[in-house]
Amino acid sequence: MHPKKLSILDYTYNLPLERIAHHPLAQRDQSKLLIYKNGAISTDRYQHIHNYLPEQSLLVFNNTKVVEARLLFKKTSGATIEIFCLEPHHQYPDITTAMLQRQSVKWMCLIGGASKWKHGQVLEKNIQHQQQEIILYAKYLEKINDSFAVELSWSLPELSFAEILHVAGVMPLPPYIKREATTEDAERYQTIYAATDGSVAAPTAGLHFTPEIFSALREKKIDTDFVTLHVGAGTFKPVKAATMETHEMHAEFIDVTLETIETVSAHAGKYITAVGTTSLRTLESLYWLGVKSIIKPDSALSELNVKQWDPYELNTADIRVTQALNALGNKMKNEKKERLITTTQLLIVPGYHFRIVDALITNFHQPQSTLLLLVAAFIGENWRKVYDYALENDYRFLSYGDGCLLQNH
Repeated sequence: MHPKKLSILDYTYNLPLERIAHHPLAQRDQSKLLIYKNGAISTDRYQHIHNYLPEQSLLVFNNTKVVEARLLFKKTSGATIEIFCLEPHHQYPDITTAMLQRQSVKWMCLIGGASKWKHGQVLEKNIQHQQQEIILYAKYLEKINDSFAVELSWSLPELSFAEILHVAGVMPLPPYIKREATTEDAERYQTIYAATDGSVAAPTAGLHFTPEIFSALREKKIDTDFVTLHVGAGTFKPVKAATMETHEMHAEFIDVTLETIETVSAHAGKYITAVGTTSLRTLESLYWLGVKSIIKPDSALSELNVKQWDPYELNTADIRVTQALNALGNKMKNEKKERLITTTQLLIVPGYHFRIVDALITNFHQPQSTLLLLVAAFIGENWRKVYDYALENDYRFLSYGDGCLLQNH
């Protein structure tokens, strides 16, 4: 069956509300770890994860940083307008460029209370920052599809938009965490290695990692590397279509260095573990970008991206992983690029053939979500066995919950 014909109703389970973790544990690495290998399941803690990974293997993390994407404005009438910053306006080539804008920026947003905000009306918000008052302005420009174009400007032009969000915004907790964000979330809804501003949701598999875990990985001679995929709000978008054919996968920005691509190529066929579904999607996207470099040798690097059905429609029978990655790396060298910045819509569902990733570290995901489909693609029908075990053994679910190490061979 073609993946387009998959029914999302086949990928559901009963998730009781009390199993959703609304707060993180006191210590990151004390979360429970379910280990799945060859159909067998066992339980441990994240602090011991190095015991389940082979020496000389490679662990790849997503080092994106969650931005304080919720901006709350009060109108003179007392009504509150919430602006949720989704992604940069299309006039910017990537998220980093938009985040570094000074004085003003255009952003695509969701708006709570949009009916109370007239087109062209300017909202104001006063912020105290290092004994200075900053005035943040928001102007509603237009509605585009399901979101709104908003121009944001501020009275202290030497500050970047990333800095403005940090002082004026609120951490965007997932919609299933039914509480307001606190100062605890500013630290705990962020990985310890977060480096590049741009996500509106955390790559949650990495929330469990601590300096002690990284030390244990080094002692066992397990290599680590980082990619960047900026997580969009689309990660929480439910699949409403009856079949996957009419579900549009959200596009997300990825940013990967040439050095990392060469490291992945060197470990290909040995053992590569993706920390999180976002790292996995980035790594697998590299293969498809390499394939396109081979199929379209005259295309510029800037023209390469991954569409959601590419893996199921491109003929890649004879293209090996190292061949694809080397082609991508050579294109970067020819264009004198040290970083690859593009978008991916890669949709991984049952029927997908994994090229690069051998193991996946991930949290437990919502029923009828593309993330659950990815897990089902990775370990097959045994995803039900894994989730039943987790439910029966008091695992905590979703972003602040426990997680699992899934090995498909």
